[in-house]
Amino acid sequence: MKPPIARRVCFPLVVLCLLALSGGGAMAVESRTVLVLYSNGRLVPGNVEVEAGLRSAIESSAERPVHLFNEFLDNPDFVGDRYERTVTRYLRDKYADRPPAIVVAVARDSLDFVLRHRDDLFPGVPVVHAAVFATFPTPLPALPLDVVGVPVGYEITGSLEQALRWHPGTERLVFVTGSTPRDLSWEALFRAKATDLGPKVKAEFLAGLPIDGLSKRLGELDKHSLVFTAGFYQSGDQQRFTPRDAAELIAQASAVPVYGTFSTFLGTGVVGGVMPRFDAMGRQAGDIVNALLDGTSPAALELPERTRNTLSVDQRQTRRWGIADADIPSDAIVEFRQPTFWAAYRRTAVVGGTVILLQAGLIAALMVEHRRRLKAEMTLVQRGSELAHASRLAIAGELTASIAHEINQPLAAILANTEAAELMIKSGRQKPDDIGNILADIRRDDLRASDVIARLRSLLARQVVARHPIELNEAVAQGCAMLDAEAHRRSIDLVVRAGPSPLRILGDPIQIQQVLINLVLNAMDAVGDLPEDRRKIVVSTVRHADHVTVSVSDRGHGIEATHLPRLFDSFFSTKRSGMGLGLSISRSIVDAHAGRLRVDSWPGKGTVFHMDVPLLGPNGTAPKEYRWT
Repeated sequence: MKPPIARRVCFPLVVLCLLALSGGGAMAVESRTVLVLYSNGRLVPGNVEVEAGLRSAIESSAERPVHLFNEFLDNPDFVGDRYERTVTRYLRDKYADRPPAIVVAVARDSLDFVLRHRDDLFPGVPVVHAAVFATFPTPLPALPLDVVGVPVGYEITGSLEQALRWHPGTERLVFVTGSTPRDLSWEALFRAKATDLGPKVKAEFLAGLPIDGLSKRLGELDKHSLVFTAGFYQSGDQQRFTPRDAAELIAQASAVPVYGTFSTFLGTGVVGGVMPRFDAMGRQAGDIVNALLDGTSPAALELPERTRNTLSVDQRQTRRWGIADADIPSDAIVEFRQPTFWAAYRRTAVVGGTVILLQAGLIAALMVEHRRRLKAEMTLVQRGSELAHASRLAIAGELTASIAHEINQPLAAILANTEAAELMIKSGRQKPDDIGNILADIRRDDLRASDVIARLRSLLARQVVARHPIELNEAVAQGCAMLDAEAHRRSIDLVVRAGPSPLRILGDPIQIQQVLINLVLNAMDAVGDLPEDRRKIVVSTVRHADHVTVSVSDRGHGIEATHLPRLFDSFFSTKRSGMGLGLSISRSIVDAHAGRLRVDSWPGKGTVFHMDVPLLGPNGTAPKEYRWT
């Protein structure tokens, strides 16, 4: 009985509603955009460190995906009202389709720009500031409630006081700045801080000098001087720098220690200073962004008044200028720390102290390893022999039909002769001559079958490889004899052209026949689907001065040039059902006979495999290694 029509209609609707309600959490969550606006260029080291800190702190997940986008004002290279209008229009249009949830302003110029153009850019979007100096170049104004961050307080006085403690004989402090408005602001700040040093230390200001003049002046400073710098963006001769590059130039030119304001100066030759860390500023701003994205209101954030400043030094420079490690406060950050002798050379010292004992242990280990290697080599030889035997079993499998036919023929003849003899005996008309002929036929067919079985047994036997002088023509003839029936079964003409005997080599006849049979079977596969005039395989032996070449040639499809380099690799085969081991095993067998296996092929015309083996010398021996040319 069918349910009422109302139930049949309403039930699916209810299910769809429930699925919509329950599946809401599985729907894709829209990504939140965080726009990071930097005051300077992309490659300013401070910006690089702030970005690293931001990206390490801001959490993005499938439940709350966040994407950071960076933009750069490129101050002080580009300034002015017209430029700011252009940047404002660019940013507004670029992010129109994915407006930022939060704007991060890095450094004071960026913050001032955002505050001036906020209504034209992203009205109502919270702003997080980072790396903004609280009083530089002017005191930070009162900010809107949704503009938050932790201001930076550069402890210039703390840096100078620490430098004077390390260099008590200092009589002159030289402050180096550049020629841009920002550089001149640093000069004004330095002049204000210099008054805190007292009358014992004279302050000198090198502002906006050409590079040559600045380098000359710094190189002439005496041992009673120190240099302090914030780097600069432009020298007096209009050369452009990043503050870090300028600090490096100053440190290289100066004859006295140089101290600085930024952690990015460490590694340039600057000793250090009491300074905030840009990566820490980035992480701090990232934590604020996480809180805002999680729904915390800007007014509810509990933020410190200032960033934390830490004494940071380059140990290479403290030691260069005679500052003892013990005089560096324990809470200082020491970069490029030089390892102690024990830390640097502990391994060498331990090795040197135990070298005599290790020598004895090493000799013993080498002896054990030598035995293991011999055992591994013997195992490898055994595995190779087993693999070759397995290959011969596979060959026998391919020859099953022809072997069965070759054995079946003499057995059928024996049966027929036996039945004829029985009939003669039953009829009483047997004649001694007829019976004798029948027995002779039976004996001949029996020997013929026995010969086939003997050849098959020698091929299949798991025997120890024994290399001794053999006649190569004889081995080739016996190998081809095993293939006569298979060639007849496939309607292929198998021709053997033996070179003049004797062709005596040192080898294992079964392994030589295994290689030959494998090559001939491959040739049979190559010509099996071709017209009768091309179904021909020629096996030839050719004597040279000191070696002999056995060649197997066919007029098959040939081998593509791209396949030739890999033809003898294990498990590589051009046949659909091939295992890719036959040619690899054949090459290893020929190599073991101090020979070489090579191939010439012409696509569409045919292939010739050549097996070269050294001939026995006059004294009946062959070289274990043979240099082929």
